[in-house]
Amino acid sequence: MIDTGESAYRSRVRGSLLGGAIGDALGGPVEFWNARRILDICGEGGVTEYLPENVDGVTRYGLITDDTQMTLFTVEGLIRAGVRTDRGIGFTVSVTHHAYDRWLDTQLMGKPDGSRDGWLINEQWLYARRAPGNTCLSALIAARDGGRRIARFGGRADNDSKGCGGVMRSAPFGFWPANSDENLGWQFGNAARAASYTHGHPTAQLASGALAALIGALFMGEELDEALATMMRHLRAHERHEETTRALQKAIDVSEAPPSVSAVESLGGGWVAEEALAIAVYAALQHPEPEDMLKALSLAVTHSGDSDSTGAICGNILGALHGEAALPPQLVFEVEGRGTILELADDFIYEFTRGHELHDDCGPHTRWTTRYPGV
Repeated sequence: MIDTGESAYRSRVRGSLLGGAIGDALGGPVEFWNARRILDICGEGGVTEYLPENVDGVTRYGLITDDTQMTLFTVEGLIRAGVRTDRGIGFTVSVTHHAYDRWLDTQLMGKPDGSRDGWLINEQWLYARRAPGNTCLSALIAARDGGRRIARFGGRADNDSKGCGGVMRSAPFGFWPANSDENLGWQFGNAARAASYTHGHPTAQLASGALAALIGALFMGEELDEALATMMRHLRAHERHEETTRALQKAIDVSEAPPSVSAVESLGGGWVAEEALAIAVYAALQHPEPEDMLKALSLAVTHSGDSDSTGAICGNILGALHGEAALPPQLVFEVEGRGTILELADDFIYEFTRGHELHDDCGPHTRWTTRYPGV
């Protein structure tokens, strides 16, 4: 078992969020490239550094995509749900649906207009539109009632999509402090439910729940192999798990041979949920040591598919396993939004480890709950 103390918990939250961001930024520029083009341009080692991107005539490096954007709004939504428990109505997962609605504003508006509460919505850098998933956009737009931002929140999306837009944002559900198998079940179920707000297919939801349970098991101190077994056990307990189970079992089986791009591509393109999770798991299994995290991320993004999502999920997994100290500094130092990511990570930690000092009769609740209203 691995250290699970307070400092380790903080390191895992920060590591998983930042790890997801750097994996996302590593894979973003090559998302629509085929593997041969990636290898021709980047070399046989694949993508090992940020590729330059042109933004309004300026060369930029380390730009995140909608994957990280939505993950950050997941974190914000969970913090708000924690604050909401002060009302005595329990933890309300649908608060994350409202968070995704705020993310939708960042994609439809050019800048903050002061109409939404909280602080994250006012981060101008989050308003960049980086090829957001059509399923997420359309499902969130459909949840609005004639432009009014309070509508069918908490309900399953009216589609049959199993795209990876749910799983790529689900890691934060695994951050919830867990000390029992029952808590892992809570993480699984609520991540699956949150994925259903945009993706109606059971596979999209179960893959999201599986990632949350995997992250949660790692936070509890399990080694990667052990955590994967725990994840598979929780997954098999749900109806219609077979598609996700097969994809993950294939990733585990293929990982017994030396790593290769062809092996990654045998798992699919990562455009759908179970394939994205399987590719990320495969890359993590091939390079599970903390000093090899860059190799794992490179393997996760060097393929003819949804490279930013598979890179983000792999980063979430290995950041949760090893903590922030294992993150490659050559990627971390210039990833877009690093300050915001870490600020949000720390706020999550404060809410779920010392929230009683922030929003009860003893704490400066007004300032905290203005920052994170419970809606």
